[in-house]
Order: sequence, then C-alpha cells, then structure tokens
Amino acid sequence: MKHTSKSEVYFGRAETIYLIDQEAQSAAFLEVNVKGFLKKRRFQMIYTVGEMAQKLGVPASTLRYYDKEGLLPFVERSSGGIRMFRENDFEWLQVIRCMKKAGMSIKDIRQYIELSMQGDDTIDTRLEMFRHQREVLTQQIQQLQHTLETVEYKCWFYEAAKAAGTVDVPSAMTDADVPEQFRAIRQELRGQKMPNSER
Repeated sequence: MKHTSKSEVYFGRAETIYLIDQEAQSAAFLEVNVKGFLKKRRFQMIYTVGEMAQKLGVPASTLRYYDKEGLLPFVERSSGGIRMFRENDFEWLQVIRCMKKAGMSIKDIRQYIELSMQGDDTIDTRLEMFRHQREVLTQQIQQLQHTLETVEYKCWFYEAAKAAGTVDVPSAMTDADVPEQFRAIRQELRGQKMPNSER
C-alpha cells in the first residue's frame, strides 16, 4: 500500500488500482480501474486505533484497554499484529461502552462477546444477560430519582432560608406550608435522620 496524500491511498497490483478517498468515509466506495474500465465498489474503511478512538470520542488508551481485557476478538490484525478496525466494529464498540456504563463487569462483557461470536445458539443466554442488566439499571434509576428528589427538596429549603434570612423559617413550617412535592421527602428525612430540625 502506498500513501500518496492525506486524503488518497492507492493500492493494488498489475492493472488493478484502488483509489480510496479517506476523507469521504461516509461514501465509502472504491474506484477500481481494471484495464481502463472504471468501476465503483462498496467497501469498508479500515481505521487505526487512533482513528477509531477519535470516531468514538474516547482516548486511544480505552481501546487498548479493551484489547488487553480480551474484548476485541472480532477486530482483525495486520500481518504486523496491528489492530485494524472496520466500520462494522463501531457498533460492537458502542455496545461495549454501553455495557460498561450500565455497570456490567469486564468479565460479563467478555462472556457476552464470546457468546455472540458463537452464533445464534446463544441468543437466549444473551437475552437473559440484557434482561438482568435492564433490571439492575431500573433499580439504579429509581434510587437516583429518590436522591434527586431529596436534593431538590434541600434546594427549596435553602432558597426559603435565604429569602427569610434564617433556616428557622423553613424548619418551623408545617407540612401544609411545604410544597406538596417535597412533603414526603421532608417527612422521611425527619423521621429517619433529623426528627427535630433541619441542618
């Protein structure tokens, strides 16, 4: 392969010459000149670790970490051992990122990838893995929602205290004086942690 410029790469042998416009990756066509006849063929761009990392918006070290942990068996290597990412690897990498954000362990992600590589016989197992993670996420979202409600209540409390010049005013309010959306949180906080006053 011979790199002739930033945007063009020529490679091939004999009378077949391939021209890749690396800056038009969305088009992703090969112009093939075979004995004077120009043809266009669909192809997949090949990306280096750095290029794919840029496409994903992550540091290159992230992809190297995935590789070290055995999460990239689907990515081909060059004869020199360099990882060569293709366009269809992008979805795989996005799924890996999603699973990490969802709290799935590296071990479980690796298992999922191995199951995927085995084919359709593992569909049921993979489905159960995602159903389980959905339940985990649902519980986390519920917990975070409750935490957010508590923070919102405390924002209201200190806004009221700032307006009055003292925390004594919102502390002394009856439940009826507190906005309805904060009453349950206030009662919970007072019943479990601070029965006499706000701090």
